[in-house]
Amino acid sequence: MAELKEVTEYMDRYLRTAEIPDYDGAFNGLQVASRSPVERVAAAVDACQATIDAAAAAGAQLLLVHHGLFWGRALPITGRSYRRLRALFDADMALYSAHLPLDVHPRIGNNVLLAWRLDLQVEGRFGSHLGLDGLGVWTAADLSREALAEKVAGVCGTVPLVIPGGPAHVRRIGIVTGAAADLLSEARAEGLDTFLTGEGPHHSYHDAVEWGLNLIYAGHYATETFGVRALAEHVAEEFGLEWTFLEHPTGL
Repeated sequence: MAELKEVTEYMDRYLRTAEIPDYDGAFNGLQVASRSPVERVAAAVDACQATIDAAAAAGAQLLLVHHGLFWGRALPITGRSYRRLRALFDADMALYSAHLPLDVHPRIGNNVLLAWRLDLQVEGRFGSHLGLDGLGVWTAADLSREALAEKVAGVCGTVPLVIPGGPAHVRRIGIVTGAAADLLSEARAEGLDTFLTGEGPHHSYHDAVEWGLNLIYAGHYATETFGVRALAEHVAEEFGLEWTFLEHPTGL
């Protein structure tokens, strides 16, 4: 058992939430407080009604998410916003969100963990976003494009969309989880031949083909389960807590 303040302050330091820039209104850190001490932690990719309800049913006092409740301008507490908050209050359950601070973390970040799960050694970082340098990671490789796609399918549990704009044999791979196709030009500038992310816009097909890069889309949700799982496990070990991961895939 641990006090909520102790746990959240530890995560703020570990993730450097005050130092890592993010989207306006993303609000990394404790988003909803509670009165109860923490005995059980639940983790999910998204803070939505389904995961809040599942965390409450699991008896969690703290829900850790990658995508929190707040993005952009403030909204009235009505409709689904009210229902989500009411469910948290009724369960006396706190909500903690870590977005870009979790993506870039050198040990439990989505990008490095996806690389490691693919048995790829991280050689460096690349990509600038919102004033944050080194958002993504790049790895050296020596395998066919088809073999890489099979590895991605096995690790992410999806059938990746492969745009074969680059070489059939892969040597340098960039990885940025989520929706990061806008960093394709930076992958090209870095001299990478393959870029792996979750999802992207229609025009990214032509960008990849005309720039000579392989582009692999493995799913936004599927590429971002690793960090929040690792965060929950780390916090549970640090404070002697129980933890569980709540699967709620979107298919996107």
